[in-house]
Amino acid sequence: MLRIGLTGGIGAGKSTVSSTFSELGGIVVDGDVISREVVEPGTEGLARLVEAFGDGILQPDGALNRPALAAVAFSDEEKRQTLNGIVHPLVAHRRSELIEAAGTDAVIVEDIPLLVESHMAPMFPLVVVVHADPELRVKRLIEYRGFTEADARARIAAQATEEQRRAVADVWLDNSGSPGELVEKARWLWHERILPFAHNLKAGVPARREPSVVTYDPDWAEQAQRIIARLNTACGHRAVRIDHIGSTAVPGMDGKDVIDIQITVPGLDVADELADALLAAGYPRVPAFTMDSVHGDDPAVWHKRFHASADPGRPTNVHLRVDGWPNQRFALLFVAWLRANPGVRADYLAAKHAALAAPDYAVAKEPWFLDNYRRAQLWAEGTGWQP
Repeated sequence: MLRIGLTGGIGAGKSTVSSTFSELGGIVVDGDVISREVVEPGTEGLARLVEAFGDGILQPDGALNRPALAAVAFSDEEKRQTLNGIVHPLVAHRRSELIEAAGTDAVIVEDIPLLVESHMAPMFPLVVVVHADPELRVKRLIEYRGFTEADARARIAAQATEEQRRAVADVWLDNSGSPGELVEKARWLWHERILPFAHNLKAGVPARREPSVVTYDPDWAEQAQRIIARLNTACGHRAVRIDHIGSTAVPGMDGKDVIDIQITVPGLDVADELADALLAAGYPRVPAFTMDSVHGDDPAVWHKRFHASADPGRPTNVHLRVDGWPNQRFALLFVAWLRANPGVRADYLAAKHAALAAPDYAVAKEPWFLDNYRRAQLWAEGTGWQP
């Protein structure tokens, strides 16, 4: 099962993307629909809203008067928090029921308007954000949904900012054009990224991608933070620490467009226990890789577990290494050493370009590491570096 988090500000066009995914075979769990369901007449949700905000939020027939509730609940932050505290847990419970009823091969599209505000993004292997300029959203809300300008602006102001949404977005769908253009973007995303992602997860294999050295991307650091948040959610207390490692963790360093992450664990038994949780998060295990190249006399302390992303749109390697073992320590030292030594960065980059011509990229780089492992250790001793 692949779970996708879909969100966007009010009036951004999220419903168009949700409908497109549904037509293509996705099982949409719509937060707006569930939000209405849990406050229908006779429900616990409606009773609690009346208790909090009074009978003035009801229509004559006893149903919820949504504009009246919005006028009250969005008038200040405390009241908005009260509303969210009542509705969000009820919605979450109903959402869980619907997901459990879906098949294991399903692509679940969780349409969640307040995904960012409720800090749910790390729960999903993929987060899709639909965006439009606030002024365009105000115009749409007035023309198509009957909002007053004041109400439209108040609703937009009460939601997450563009910056907050960008921080969690694996996919950013711009909806400044026509509805047809947005549908085409959504269809391309479904066929080129979502379906291959789901196929890889079902097969338990990572996405395939040929290595190539590319120019440093300033977005690598933010992408790594999203991945780390996702892995922290999957691993919980069983991870000692989770770090961005490898070339993409070095500012200004060219490298393969693959994010490398190290999960430090107390022991390999814990790494094995995490396999299912990492698969659910989008990172199947690669059983062929169980060890790093040995530098020293004890091969036993160079073992690891290795996972890689099933998402073809964000290649990621996840290394699980034991706390205090030399391979765990060296992964952290290597980043610090490269950051502090421009000459070493240039030398390593040349070695990577040369390795691209070899049949096995990783194996071709090993002679460089054999020569430089000790240099890095001496630098650590000389500078007093500690992980």
